[in-house]
Amino acid sequence: MIENRMNLLDFRYGLMSVLGTAVLCLPMVVFAADDTTAPDILFIVVDDMNDWISLLDPEAPIETPNLERLAQRGMLFTHAYCVSPACNPSRAATLTGLRPSTTGAYGNKSDWRGAVPDRKTIMQQFMGAGYDVRGAGKIFHHHLGGAFHDQESFNDFRHMLPQKYPPKKLNGAPKYGSRNTDWGQWPKRDEDSIDFHTASYCIEALNRTASDHPLFLACGIYKPHSPFFAPDSYHKAYDDIELPARKPDDWSDLPAGANSLMRDKQWFWQGMVNVEQKQAGSYQNFIRAYAACAAFADAQIGRVLDALDRSPRRNNTIIVLWSDHGFHLGEKDHIEKFALWEKSNHIPFIVVAPNVTLPGSRCDRPVDMTAIYPTLLELCGLPADAMCDGTSLAPLLRDPKSKWDRPALMTYMRGNHAVRSDRWRYIRYADGSEELYDHDTDQNEWNNLAGNEQFAEILASHREWLPKAEANQVPDLKRRPKTEVSF
Repeated sequence: MIENRMNLLDFRYGLMSVLGTAVLCLPMVVFAADDTTAPDILFIVVDDMNDWISLLDPEAPIETPNLERLAQRGMLFTHAYCVSPACNPSRAATLTGLRPSTTGAYGNKSDWRGAVPDRKTIMQQFMGAGYDVRGAGKIFHHHLGGAFHDQESFNDFRHMLPQKYPPKKLNGAPKYGSRNTDWGQWPKRDEDSIDFHTASYCIEALNRTASDHPLFLACGIYKPHSPFFAPDSYHKAYDDIELPARKPDDWSDLPAGANSLMRDKQWFWQGMVNVEQKQAGSYQNFIRAYAACAAFADAQIGRVLDALDRSPRRNNTIIVLWSDHGFHLGEKDHIEKFALWEKSNHIPFIVVAPNVTLPGSRCDRPVDMTAIYPTLLELCGLPADAMCDGTSLAPLLRDPKSKWDRPALMTYMRGNHAVRSDRWRYIRYADGSEELYDHDTDQNEWNNLAGNEQFAEILASHREWLPKAEANQVPDLKRRPKTEVSF
């Protein structure tokens, strides 16, 4: 297992000198860290934010006015995708620039740092360049008391506040899942929420007197992650929210690989069906609660953007906003992420790069989040890293119509991958079974075309983008951190 993974990494290091000169370069000033013109970076990651939002679809019911105003300052990528539809592998891959198939960190329990102990995160790249790197909230996966967090990636970091729960479950279904499988109006005040404190830390960091070092500020917004709690005021706008589009027999054309991968994920949807049968309206209340949580997250991001606008950093700050993955709300009879379908992987992604991106610009090319690492290096004039699995988006930031010949690639657990091109979503499971969806005619992914010989060439062209080698899965992380966690 370890030998397999190290061979992959050794091979990549060997290519470094050869590929280093082949990286596309965006002509711009190379900044020194002690140069007062070096750009600051505001790096915002949102947990579980899907594409049912007004940012990506004006007809969508969930209003995200602060994401929209951020998009008006730079470029919105309308077809952006996570690296993996699970928190830990998505965040580890994005922050290291290495895919799960390279590192072996496929699951939420995978010891990503044990897989690549010497790999610099994107934050460490900027620390090495003289940046003051600060952060708060959920940046790395947060389970096991913060064991997945990488303290060496920050000069200063404020961990998420612990989740507080009401005395009993709000949804009236005490036997459904855990306390995290709950939704409703909680707490009473914004100030008592996890993300309010995360945003407050970031506001304080932006208000700090400018120093000799440029700032890299990472803001990790936890909502709309479960439990689906938000103060009452955020629920009121969604009293009559519609239900997502569903097809009753949606699983009838799924291959064996899909059923195998999704078997232990069916409890959330099946439990929702059972609760709905006992308590009519529960499903819509759940949808309302998710929408309220997304609106709450948008509001906290708005507070941070307001602080940036009040600061002298406003015009010299690169802003990157992304979600670690999407989220199903019952589409394809599924709730949560952990799937390779569109809804689990399609995410909001915005880049604001002063003097590079045009305000209000949009890019429709399919991209995945392995692009963030090389893009930030290039935008800030730092040396390229040839080990990166992704490619810099700098050409698209300058011209969204630039040639872009690579699709987005997603992975969930070893051997299961999805390829998203302009028109198609192709999925190949570990057993070799496949799905193919035509998004020009089937945005809900109701009709699997993989068994139709008419699409043989489409299938073959998408298979070419699958990983040529796959690292074995690394062991799960079971230890707790020895470093003190401050709240």
